[in-house]
Amino acid sequence: MKNIKFTNLNRDKIVSELKEEEYDLVVIGGGITGAGILLDASSRGMKVALVEKGDFASGTSSKSSKLIHGGLRYLKQFELSLVKEVGTERAIVHKLAPHLVIPEKMLLPLIENGSYGEWMTSIGLKVYDILANVEGDDKRKMMNKEETLELEPLLPEKILKGSGYYAEYRTDDARLTLENIKTAINYGSTPLNYTQVQDFIYAKKQIKGVKVKDQLSGEEYSIKTKFVINAAGPWVDELREVNHSKKGKQLHLTKGVHLVFPKDKLPLKQSVYFDIPDGRMMFAIPRGKITYAGTTDTNYTLDKNEVMATVEDADYLLSAINNMFPAVNLERKDIASSWAGLRPLIHEEGKSPSELSRKDEIFISDTGLISMAGGKLTGYRKMAERVVDKVQKKLEKETQVNYKDVFTDKIPLTGGPWKKYKEVKKYIKKLTKDLEEYGFEPYTAWYLTTTYGKQSEQIIANFNTKIGKDIEEKLLLAELDFCVQNEMVATPIDFFVRRTGRLYFDIDSIKMYLERVLLEFSTIFNYSDSQIEEFRKTMLSEIAKHSEF
Repeated sequence: MKNIKFTNLNRDKIVSELKEEEYDLVVIGGGITGAGILLDASSRGMKVALVEKGDFASGTSSKSSKLIHGGLRYLKQFELSLVKEVGTERAIVHKLAPHLVIPEKMLLPLIENGSYGEWMTSIGLKVYDILANVEGDDKRKMMNKEETLELEPLLPEKILKGSGYYAEYRTDDARLTLENIKTAINYGSTPLNYTQVQDFIYAKKQIKGVKVKDQLSGEEYSIKTKFVINAAGPWVDELREVNHSKKGKQLHLTKGVHLVFPKDKLPLKQSVYFDIPDGRMMFAIPRGKITYAGTTDTNYTLDKNEVMATVEDADYLLSAINNMFPAVNLERKDIASSWAGLRPLIHEEGKSPSELSRKDEIFISDTGLISMAGGKLTGYRKMAERVVDKVQKKLEKETQVNYKDVFTDKIPLTGGPWKKYKEVKKYIKKLTKDLEEYGFEPYTAWYLTTTYGKQSEQIIANFNTKIGKDIEEKLLLAELDFCVQNEMVATPIDFFVRRTGRLYFDIDSIKMYLERVLLEFSTIFNYSDSQIEEFRKTMLSEIAKHSEF
């Protein structure tokens, strides 16, 4: 964007740019796949726009297991090339954003009659280490029963035999998406949320533009472009339908649900990847003030815009958690929050949801619509590279212009750059000390760093200018200010869910400060009383839908 700040306060200027310019590429979909494509294509020198019908990361990319994992489960399906790729990618993404992609040791308990035996686990984890290029302290260790219980005392002593201990990485998927988009702006790209593609524009039977509708103003307009990539995740097939090209392979959507518990209800010391009696596996992961657990894997054919955890989903996960951690006795009333998302997989006849491949594929229609489907959060950068390579070939042929080769493996994401993860830990330590004098708990420094990285300094600098009933409220208002000015926030949900993760990881803070944030929105955006009332209703409804079972 030509010197336009990435804020909805400048929406008119961004829209007029989209109307006037002709782009090399328009990306449809502001999830992690679209964000990765935007950064890849713009950093190669292409003129790129991205449009997203809702908020950035509002689909699958804010509702994953929030792990950049090396694909241990794909070993069971003998998808060795997938394990190798995601393992390599995991190391790259950690290097690009170590404040967002954080090492997280994982315990794999070996239990009597479990799906992983000691010998197979040892060999499997060894193969995993080799394929995923795991080095140093992150290499797998095999532990006996006593060592395992020391790491996680809540495991079932009677049936526990030992464990495998290996490396995973934890992330905030929505923040990772957003920082990719913000980094792409440094290369001249133009992303915009709340902009829905309604149709394609054709010339000589080839796509040469998109017709869009602004979901905030209702305005309809066209964007001219040489190429279009459809990276709409679960909505990929809808756009293929608009393009009359939905034939051959199609998407198969499965739903994954996660439950969130207060730390004292599920006081795990350690992330655990464990057996469910039905033969599946699930994660339980301590994070800040909470512990979350998931996931389910069931076919989904209902409304894609309204994916929720059902009572059945909750009971299934509660039963699995209580089975592995018998001392906790969790009940529905212990659930603090939850989330449910869709996996846009490629349909394969006769396969159960858990057996479907997580590989990505590219479909190109006769009219030139390039659709990217399937794939994993961890592999987003490589997926982008594959699809942009195709666009580059076509573009160079058409324009006789040479573009750069891919170098996204060397572009640090906003919030950095960092030399190493050690630097992130030092930064958290220093921030903890700085914030102590205001009366903040250590959690705040950890939360700010793992959400915004070095951008935390802008928030803290603004903290003292805010008027609030306590330090938490003042900090929240400084955060809101930062997100409005730099991260395209348009609604309270954008802020509470995608920018800060509070709906999942700190739901009480929303209940406490919702009214103050609504007041701030009415001031900043000049929203009417009826619009604010609508936001209030929506937010209270979201809280209830995510936390009441």
